[in-house]
Amino acid sequence: MAKQKNPLSYEVIYGLACERKGGPAAVESLLPKTASKAKLSKLGSDRYLAEFTRKVFQSGFVWRVVNQKWDNFEEVFWGFDIERLLMMPDDMLERKAKDPRIIRNFTKVKTVRNNATMIAETERCEGMKFGKFVATWPDDDVIGLWLYLKKHGSRLGGNTGPYALRSLGVDSFLLTQDVEGFLRNRGVIDGGSGSKKSLQAAQDFFNELRDQSGRSLSSLSRIVSFSYGQNHVGIQR
Repeated sequence: MAKQKNPLSYEVIYGLACERKGGPAAVESLLPKTASKAKLSKLGSDRYLAEFTRKVFQSGFVWRVVNQKWDNFEEVFWGFDIERLLMMPDDMLERKAKDPRIIRNFTKVKTVRNNATMIAETERCEGMKFGKFVATWPDDDVIGLWLYLKKHGSRLGGNTGPYALRSLGVDSFLLTQDVEGFLRNRGVIDGGSGSKKSLQAAQDFFNELRDQSGRSLSSLSRIVSFSYGQNHVGIQR
């Protein structure tokens, strides 16, 4: 296990974030929103698949271009209707990958049907809708959900799955460059950031901050990122 320096208390981290971002009001205005468990549970499986797909295509690409074409993605993939996508034959999938209305990347296009299969299989095995599966996942083990998506999904490892979950409103920290830099600097993690050891250490750290502050993991992740790295902003008068 990484030998920790003093990882700092929530109060100290929040104070650093405020110094860098121009005060408490500025920090609070930049914190992400999370969805309620009820909303996540009711959210359709098609919306989970849609966001997984959006983040797969945004990975390593210009996010703005993907967003500009997103209505076309919705049309080409039938609103991400799970049952319809599961019946799609290979030759149709290949034709869709050549459609000029979307980003023509066959490797990524294949993830649409693969992740539709993952969602359907999860629902079958767990006996519940995918939204409820996500909503009832333990808050203090969000890395477990990351690892589930990585193992059972297609191209949802690294930050892709976590970014998709955050966009959907799931309460999740993110291992952005600044967050990872902070955790390494304070001795919370060492070695690969994607290793089970590092992920668990990061989870434990954010769980402790949540216990100290009562804030969401999403907000704490953003606050930590503000407290470290090249994002200095002078105090606003």
